[in-house]
Amino acid sequence: MESLGTFLKSRRDRVTPAEIGLRTYGTSRRVPGLRREELAQLAGVSAGYYTRLEQGQAETASEQVLDALARVLRLDQVETVHLHNLARQSAKPGLSEPPFEEPHPRVLRLLESLGEATPAVVLGRRGDVLAWNRTGHALVAEHVCYAAPKDPQQRPSIPRMFFLDPHTRAMYRNWHELARVHVAYLRLTAGRYPTDARLAGLIGELTMRSDDFATMWATGDVSDCARERCVPRASRDPLSTGVLAQPVGRFSRGTTTCRAVAASPRRKNFTWPMVCVHSR
Repeated sequence: MESLGTFLKSRRDRVTPAEIGLRTYGTSRRVPGLRREELAQLAGVSAGYYTRLEQGQAETASEQVLDALARVLRLDQVETVHLHNLARQSAKPGLSEPPFEEPHPRVLRLLESLGEATPAVVLGRRGDVLAWNRTGHALVAEHVCYAAPKDPQQRPSIPRMFFLDPHTRAMYRNWHELARVHVAYLRLTAGRYPTDARLAGLIGELTMRSDDFATMWATGDVSDCARERCVPRASRDPLSTGVLAQPVGRFSRGTTTCRAVAASPRRKNFTWPMVCVHSR
C-alpha cells in the first residue's frame, strides 16, 4: 500500500521551483522538485513539522494543513481526496480479509434493463468483474468463461488481465494509456480501503510479476476512472466507456454517470454506448 509521506514526497518531487515562482539564484539542487523547507514555508507550516509529517512521525494533520499542501503541490481534486484519505489512516493499518463483493440489486436491475444491445460490465472496487451481459463479456474478455463472475473465487480481475494476460494486452493499441489509468485508480482505491488484504495482495502480486506495473506504480499517479478511451486493434475508431459508480459503501455519496458513444470493434459502421458500473 502507500503512506502519506511517500505520496507527499512523490508529489513534491514533481513540482519545480520555477513552476511556483521561486528563485533559485543558480544554486545547485540535490532534489528534483521542491525542498521540504520550501514546501513548508509556502504551505504556512514549520519545516520541522512538515519533515515529521513526511517521515510518518507526526500523529495527525488538520484539513487546513492538508489543503494548503495540496494547493502548493498543485494537486487536482482526485489527488487531494487521496491525500486526505492517506492522512486519516493509522500509522500501520492492519490488513483484514473483507467479505466478497456483491453487486447491488439496483445495479443488477440496471444491467438487465440494458439488454444485450449495450455492452455492460459491473466492476468491484479492486477491478473484479461482478457481473456482465453477453455483449460486455464479448467486448472485454470473451476468452474467459461467461459464468466466471458468479463464483467469487473465479471472478476475472481486469487489472490482473491487463498486466498478466497477453491476450488482453494485445486487444488495445493504446494499452499503456489504459494501463496507467488502472494503476492510478488502484492507488486511489488503496487510499480509500487501506486495510483491504485482497487489494494489498493484488498490488503486491502485480508489482512482483509485472515490470510495467511496478514502473507505473512508482510514479505515484492517482486518478478516478470516470471515462476511458479504448482503441481496440480490430477497430479504427476509439471506444469510449461510460462509468456509473455504484452507490454502495461509506465512500459512495451518490453516483457518477457518464455515457458516451463507442465504436464496435466487430462492426465498423455500428456504434453503441459501453457502460461500466464501478463499485466504490
